[in-house]
Amino acid sequence: MPRRLLLIALAAAAAVAAFLLRPVPADVDAGSRLAYDDPEVVARGEVIYDAQCAACHGADLEGQPDWRVRDADGLLPAPPHDENGHTWHHPSEMLIAITRLGSEELVGGGYRSAMQGFGDVLSDEEIAATLAYIKSTWPAEIIAAHDEIDARHTER
Repeated sequence: MPRRLLLIALAAAAAVAAFLLRPVPADVDAGSRLAYDDPEVVARGEVIYDAQCAACHGADLEGQPDWRVRDADGLLPAPPHDENGHTWHHPSEMLIAITRLGSEELVGGGYRSAMQGFGDVLSDEEIAATLAYIKSTWPAEIIAAHDEIDARHTER
């Protein structure tokens, strides 16, 4: 592998590691639970998702094509939020922080992302409702896996 590609791969790996290991901001509730089983919360979240998220992440939560491959600007396309994406791999409080702050601010260190923060647009309750809607669309086994991730994360 040419030296330049190796350096790019190492930088990308470091950015991902920093993102995954970065502490969630203190003002994000460590006991965050997404009310994916509350029909009113899910309905409110669906309306917000359609208005704020679907343009990038897709009306059916399918994300953009080739979402794992950086574009010409070096940015990753919007990932899917369905069971085929990685949304469910993150604890709820991390999802809330990503949505509130945006990936660049949360990761830091010069990481670049098109995912803007919505903290100036949506309240934490609206963010949680949107994420509850997303979670409500996942198959039961993915919901159970996400619940386990949340349980392990809140034990820390």
